[in-house]
Amino acid sequence: MKQNVGSIDQYIRYAIGVAALIAGIAYESVWGLIGVVPIMTALLSWCPPYALLGLSSKKADS
Repeated sequence: MKQNVGSIDQYIRYAIGVAALIAGIAYESVWGLIGVVPIMTALLSWCPPYALLGLSSKKADS
């Protein structure tokens, strides 16, 4: 897996993931588990849709 998620993108994904998990807990909803997806993509620095579309938010190595 070639990393395709940059650092700013990772922070945004962490924030969205944590917010979704907290909302799921607050509203006692299973839908909060969707927050796991952005957290995992941030941890792995790899996003499957980005890979399929040939996109990357990661800066090119010099």
